[in-house]
Amino acid sequence: MAKIKLKTSQERLADFGRIVARKLTASGRAQVVSQNGLSLYCVQDFMSLSECEELVKLIDKGRQPSGLLANHADPEYRTSDSCNLSPYDPLVERIETRICELMGIDPRHGETLQGQVYEVGQQFKAHFDHFAKNTAYWGDMMKQGGQRSWTAMIYLNQPAAGGETEFCNAGMTVQPRTAMLVLWNNMDEAGVPNMATLHASLPVQAGTKYIVTKWFREKFWV
Repeated sequence: MAKIKLKTSQERLADFGRIVARKLTASGRAQVVSQNGLSLYCVQDFMSLSECEELVKLIDKGRQPSGLLANHADPEYRTSDSCNLSPYDPLVERIETRICELMGIDPRHGETLQGQVYEVGQQFKAHFDHFAKNTAYWGDMMKQGGQRSWTAMIYLNQPAAGGETEFCNAGMTVQPRTAMLVLWNNMDEAGVPNMATLHASLPVQAGTKYIVTKWFREKFWV
């Protein structure tokens, strides 16, 4: 009897990256910008203005100071507010479905859609979305669906000034634009963490910045 060889985590992540990238390219909707090892997929007008406004209202209802998986010595490291949005809300369900269909991803890979708010001076300093080994949270994350592969982020509005997303190692900066979806793979082509995905939410200088983010795991999220 032939033995069935199960794929490793790295192999699954490499496959995941290739499949989604092909789907996004074939959609004809995503503009691809690549530089220094990072590819960003941008979709303009992914949502209507009314959908953006309604999500902002939902975020304002549930917002609280953002947390971190691990303590950080710098109190200014992440200073935003955030909240997990209910997947049973009809609008949230519609947006999540739209994201998954564009990417060709089984919704069961996706974490809960998270809303984030940045007031003047608030920021999230340079960080990765993937999970780091040899950390206290690694074991729990592996039990809850494994490594994070793709990130999908939508700007719900444009602050009057500041609030850019800076990919520090890749030398790329994204200006907030209402209803724009930005996607990237946190792994490289080999299925290992891509150091070019290091990114920061720069301080808002005027106004308020609202975004929603959805992360996808290598296996079904639980």
